[in-house]
Amino acid sequence: MKHHSLTDLSDLISPNQQVLLMSDDRVRIQSAAERPSASQGVVGRASRRRFMTVAAAACSAACVATSDLTAPTTVAATEPFVRKGDPRFRIGLAAYSLRDYFSFMKGKRKPPADVSKAIDMVGFLDYCVDQGFEAAELTSYFFPPDADRAYFLELKRQAFLRGVTISGTAIGNNFTQGAGEKMELEIQSAMQWIDNAAILGAPHIRFFAGNGKELDDHPERMNEAVDAMKRCAKHAGEKGVFLGIENHGKLRPDQLLPIIHAVDHPWVGINLDTGNFQSDDPYGDLEKCVPYAVNIQVKASMKKPDGSKYEADFDRIASILRNSNYQGFVILEYEDEDPYVNIPLAAGRMRQALGV
Repeated sequence: MKHHSLTDLSDLISPNQQVLLMSDDRVRIQSAAERPSASQGVVGRASRRRFMTVAAAACSAACVATSDLTAPTTVAATEPFVRKGDPRFRIGLAAYSLRDYFSFMKGKRKPPADVSKAIDMVGFLDYCVDQGFEAAELTSYFFPPDADRAYFLELKRQAFLRGVTISGTAIGNNFTQGAGEKMELEIQSAMQWIDNAAILGAPHIRFFAGNGKELDDHPERMNEAVDAMKRCAKHAGEKGVFLGIENHGKLRPDQLLPIIHAVDHPWVGINLDTGNFQSDDPYGDLEKCVPYAVNIQVKASMKKPDGSKYEADFDRIASILRNSNYQGFVILEYEDEDPYVNIPLAAGRMRQALGV
């Protein structure tokens, strides 16, 4: 599969087509025989920033059009989120940081790595209080399999009594696995977790779009992933819960951003994980995606393309967030060794870089 950039957009359309930027920020792929009317409001000279924003959607539209002849030829461009005022960071911790010490993993019981350090969700809230975190991200993997509405309401109550904000939850779906019964079950599970998030009062749920290699090997699965996300987005919007599509599974910006533009829903953005771009320019990749972020997960380490780890530059990450005028949760997701020892140290470094 060819990975299309904005500069080679013309390669995606046939010689008798052209790309038009409309006054209402739509991108239209039009045949040369067509002539736009004055009411269509074609923009002759767009600002570079505006064109770059909508051109990403045009790339997505053209890619879809080349693989699906029934695809629409007019696609609305998703604008970056507009936030007024100064950057604002609300610091939290992801339960995934203490994953080895919970007694459940995706509905199955498992022994904690150290019984003396075992933890459940209420214990995790207590840990967040002890470490001075404002928010807690309650990863779905660690809930008991019989968790029901009463359980989630009680957990919401316990969080409120501790003054801890539930920033969101997170699921581990895969929408690029291919259509079929398993895919449908994942969609239904995702819908249920949107409902669970609403009961918890969680404003955000982390989704995975899927796997970058699966999209490379099976480009038609982009449409399937987008369709699944659209179904979930409609339900999430009705519940008042943001879907944050994460840069997980070695997704590149040229795969993630077209998904965001194609889903094109006001309750959908990016769950931007600072440690997930394994490229030669991960900070540049973060800069491309941060305008669409609805949640930030910060890792203490990053990975090179060969998989080797190196320490994250928290100051540079903080600068990217400030320059984008990000406002919202910044969640530490610690994945390295000795979390009970190193989470406080990493949190201190992150707070210092962010100035909070």
